[in-house]
Amino acid sequence: MITVVGTGTGAPPEHGVLDGAELVVGGRRHLEAVRLPEGARRVVLGPLPPALDVIAQYAGQGRRVVVLASGDPGFFGIVRALAERFGSALLDVRPGVSSVAAAFARAGLPWDDAVVVSAHGRELRTAVNVCRSRPKVAVLTGPGTGPAELGAALARTPSGERVLVVASALGDPDHERVERVTPAEAAARDWGTAVSVVLCLDEARALGAVRTLAGPDVPAAGWALADDVFAPRDPVGAGPEVRALALARLGPRLGDLVWCVGAGSGPVAVECARLGAAAVAVERTADGAGRVRAGAAARGVDVAVVHGAAPGALSALADDPDAVFVGEAGGDLAAVVGVCARRARRTVVVALASPDRVPAAREALTGAGLACDGVLLQASPLAPPPGDTTGAAAPGPVFLLWGVRPPAPPPPPGAASAPGQGRAR
Repeated sequence: MITVVGTGTGAPPEHGVLDGAELVVGGRRHLEAVRLPEGARRVVLGPLPPALDVIAQYAGQGRRVVVLASGDPGFFGIVRALAERFGSALLDVRPGVSSVAAAFARAGLPWDDAVVVSAHGRELRTAVNVCRSRPKVAVLTGPGTGPAELGAALARTPSGERVLVVASALGDPDHERVERVTPAEAAARDWGTAVSVVLCLDEARALGAVRTLAGPDVPAAGWALADDVFAPRDPVGAGPEVRALALARLGPRLGDLVWCVGAGSGPVAVECARLGAAAVAVERTADGAGRVRAGAAARGVDVAVVHGAAPGALSALADDPDAVFVGEAGGDLAAVVGVCARRARRTVVVALASPDRVPAAREALTGAGLACDGVLLQASPLAPPPGDTTGAAAPGPVFLLWGVRPPAPPPPPGAASAPGQGRAR
């Protein structure tokens, strides 16, 4: 058996757990905090593959191995890598209190409705977008993805009122520190290396409702909502039938950033937010921007609103989106679509009422290297006329184009592993 011990938030390993161990593996601070058995070899965790090879050598000879890890090693920890290499049947896991549970305890909050996202050895953008779209998030940090970087990213795009609870040296009676700061205040600080978790909270919604299922809220039933849910005078493509296909092509999900350019009263932005994405609505009219805010509040979601005309207003958005919806953006359509297509990581969807505008939009998509396709849609809702017969209304058709960025070529053999695959907490 390979014994995996979670040290919890500063708690020492249970008495006797190291007895008879011939190999002890762990972070430097974990190894320095314990007394190793006489003759035991110690391996300081860094890159995982070499450490796993040593564990395999000892375990294969039937020699006792103990792995020391932070918090609960089954929660974004080393248990996954060990189970993949050796099989779960060979693991004796003894969890401690995770840093996430401890941080929420220090904040006096339940966390059954929190979203937990790891930025340890990974891109920060997913964590940032989850923080923008959800009212209660725990972010596991790492070098280059700490509270300063998280705060700076959140401060770049308005995303509702957020406070960061930065937990450092949890469980250390002499050095533990839990501080509430704004994203801007976090960005201006040097936090050192003791931070392991940051809570990002909308404090007005931090308690939430009584839950049956743990984790983030499941999106409300239904999508492609009826027109009467939103304010009038929406842009082209905002009708539910067209919106259904647009949402399918956009693919909004938790961790994504979606721009809605020419947002009107915000139906596409609101629906993207309901499906978990961080949504930014760009709207050139003041009354339209106000309707977006009101519609998002009515549906209980966060939508960041930028009042300005594209493409100029897009330069204020520092973070590239995963997907973009372009409605009635006004101005130079080719310029707007071109900027969106160059910055989109995955896809751009454009809704047009006039066939005369299709060639320019298509050229802008393909010119940015996107593979373009589209469809002409006309949905005729039932409209009861006088008498006993049933007819259909005949609204104008909508041209829906979408451009998809081709996947990147696979890395050559022997290339470095993806972020987060080479190290463990």
